[in-house]
Amino acid sequence: MLHRCSLILSDYLPLTPAAKRLRLASVVRDGIDPGDPEPPPLEPGAKLPGMRIVHDAVPRGGLFMRNTVQEHSAFRFAVQLYNTNQNFTEKPFHLNYHVDHLDSSNSFSVTNAFCSQFSRGVYAIFGFYDQMSMNTLTSFCGALHTSFITPSFPTDADVQFVIQMRPALKGAILSLLMYYNWEKFVYLYDTERGFAILQAIMEAAVQNNWQVTARSVGSIKDVQEFKAIIEEMDKRQEKRYLIDCEVERINTILEQVVTLSKHSRSYHYMLANLGFADISLERVVQGGANVTGFQIVNNENPMVQQFMQRWVRLDEREFPEAKNSPLKYTSALTHDAILVIAEAFRYLRRQRVDVSRRGSAGDCLANPAVPWSQGIDIERALKMVQVQGMTGNIQFDTYGRRTNYTIDVYEMRPGGPRKAGYWNEYERFVPAIDPSVSNDTSSVENRTIVVTTILEAPYVMRKQTPDQKEGNEKYEGYCVDLAYEIAKHVGIKYELSIVPDGKYGARDPDTKMWNGMVGELVYGRADIAVAPLTITLVREEVIDFSKPFMSLGISIMIKKPQKSKPGVFSFLDPLENMEECKGCYCTSCRDLATAARNFATSLSGRIVGGVWWFFTLIIISSYTANLAAFLTVERMVSPIESAEDLAKQTEIAYGTLDSGSTKEFFRRSKIAVYEKMWSYMKSAEPSVFAKTTADGVARVRKSKGKFAFLLESTMNEYIEQRKPCDTMKVGGNLDSKGYGVATPKGSSLRNAVNLAVLKLNEQGLLDKLKNKWWYDKGECGSGGGDSKDKTSALSLSNVAGVFYILVGGLGLAMTVALIEFCYKSRAESKRMKITKNTQNFKPAPAPNTQNYATYREGYNVYGTESVKI
Repeated sequence: MLHRCSLILSDYLPLTPAAKRLRLASVVRDGIDPGDPEPPPLEPGAKLPGMRIVHDAVPRGGLFMRNTVQEHSAFRFAVQLYNTNQNFTEKPFHLNYHVDHLDSSNSFSVTNAFCSQFSRGVYAIFGFYDQMSMNTLTSFCGALHTSFITPSFPTDADVQFVIQMRPALKGAILSLLMYYNWEKFVYLYDTERGFAILQAIMEAAVQNNWQVTARSVGSIKDVQEFKAIIEEMDKRQEKRYLIDCEVERINTILEQVVTLSKHSRSYHYMLANLGFADISLERVVQGGANVTGFQIVNNENPMVQQFMQRWVRLDEREFPEAKNSPLKYTSALTHDAILVIAEAFRYLRRQRVDVSRRGSAGDCLANPAVPWSQGIDIERALKMVQVQGMTGNIQFDTYGRRTNYTIDVYEMRPGGPRKAGYWNEYERFVPAIDPSVSNDTSSVENRTIVVTTILEAPYVMRKQTPDQKEGNEKYEGYCVDLAYEIAKHVGIKYELSIVPDGKYGARDPDTKMWNGMVGELVYGRADIAVAPLTITLVREEVIDFSKPFMSLGISIMIKKPQKSKPGVFSFLDPLENMEECKGCYCTSCRDLATAARNFATSLSGRIVGGVWWFFTLIIISSYTANLAAFLTVERMVSPIESAEDLAKQTEIAYGTLDSGSTKEFFRRSKIAVYEKMWSYMKSAEPSVFAKTTADGVARVRKSKGKFAFLLESTMNEYIEQRKPCDTMKVGGNLDSKGYGVATPKGSSLRNAVNLAVLKLNEQGLLDKLKNKWWYDKGECGSGGGDSKDKTSALSLSNVAGVFYILVGGLGLAMTVALIEFCYKSRAESKRMKITKNTQNFKPAPAPNTQNYATYREGYNVYGTESVKI
């Protein structure tokens, strides 16, 4: 069962009445003209794990605005191709459509057209929008859960139910600005395309100190205004232009450029548009100007070639602007949109998801809005699509924006457009190998290339062998191996040359002359620098760098502090964490001791006693567990943990390598902590700057913890693995940067060396080299010495305090026993002496007989029995 739909045509389409009747009839029959031959099958896109739809036809809508005649033809032709070239291994379904043409983009026209589509029960809507209609369309889509697939410019906001076929250009533009080293340029932009690129450029200008003159040209109708802007910019000596507009406006601006003769060799125009092949550039290039642009349609793509074979044979009456007009990139995006819709509904069909509309579609202007219940399923299916189309890989993120795509970068030359490279989200801009550069590279094969480097372990070291080596065999290290691999990939002969002054490269503030390896390249004494040379802005201005072959940052090196072993009485340390338990324990002991006599034999007393012994067991177990950790962990107490610690103290001095990127980092930094550190370093006496890395490391080792050296993290990690293993890295990295292979500006070896570094990185060889020279040859064992807490087996020395207490207690007991013995012996001696004296005592007869008789039956005063009379 097929859904029937009508086609509303606008008056501006240049069709005869017969052509209109023919097209209307073909639409009623699912968009197929019986007079056309059956088109051959296209190369199918990638298939997703599928879904199933209940109905055999998928009704969808189309909204086409002015100047989209070719896109409308591509839309209908793509639907026709799909309906006649399906995979019959599964039950086919047809794409039907209803099209509305908008002569105006005001809110009333857009609302009327959208409600017309919604009332007909379409599953999704394909169409175009501009700045005036964008908000209206996206609001309706979000409120009614109706997906809108569009090749129009990407929106700045995160919106739902909008599938954006056109990739964003922001990242590619910024990468090319960096690649061409544009520091001063004019940015002409169309406000109808949004402000995302404008905002990104202004943010980058602040970070990179660019001078950008931005002008909005979206509302300009008179070409004389374009001419006035170009003349004004020429007075400011502006030679570089970034033009961010649609194709028609770019052509208008370039016409004025040619009229004013601003297209000589000194000018460079970058066109921020995905249709580089759609722009008329012949007259601009004739004057010698450099023109760079972007292209999303790859003409070498088999799908593009097959489509074009069919496209050029179409009847102009049926498909206007098909046969005699070049294919626009927006038409290619329209074709890919049909692929996305077809794949999404095939996915739904296989999963047996019922998205059919039952009953009335509803009123799109209802208050509150009544969204379509199956709209979320369709939107989710559309975002899950991943196919290969005419514009490359088609994939979307959670907001319906294109992701994981590739954009080709072209330069216009007198002989025609030439591919300069490509850009994607992961590699950023990757330049192509210029045939002329390849020829220049082949010319250097007949001579020996001078590779400047610096003696710095483990990058470049002299071999410690008894026999004398010659040439490159005298050296070994990471950069020696890296230079060998690069030369093998590029196909050149080379000779290693150690930089005479032993410096990396910095510009003298007085003479403005470069020293070190940078100076060797700038003044033509070397062809390549393969060394731990940091990529910086000031160096990039005078030499070219490859992609980084190693990532790193500035770190802090200090002398490794002595480990503090557990003391003999450290077994008492766990009790510090159990103060509350101790108090509770003692209180309970006192209370139980007092009340034990009263209820020790009662049932309640036995319950209390059992709970008490359970409590005692837990306390003892906890103490035992903590005791093991306290006795087996050796700790290193570091006086410095971060750059902030260094800045706020004066006891420990700190410095950097002289004439290096680390020193430049502190000198140029605007961060308060680093400014304070630089103020100290430049005024410190004696100087804290080391001539070489070895001098700085030696000073750390001899300073007894009173000097910290700031250097690259890779070198810090390497030295930490070298004997005598007495240095350590503390804190995190202060910044993030990379080492690159350097060549002179404009060198023919630049692209070849850059591609060699990328290839070595992809092969994993760079990681293998680092492991070889850092860790496989380490002398301090695994883990180096950066671990502050190390666990060792429990030894007798860890619990010596217990034995000390035992011996002390025994000694004290013996002492107390001796004192008691002496004391009691003396007391007993006194008692025996008194007893003896009592026995020998004879009292005198009493003069008073009566008194004697009175005590005759008692005891005498000495406690002995008296004699009876």
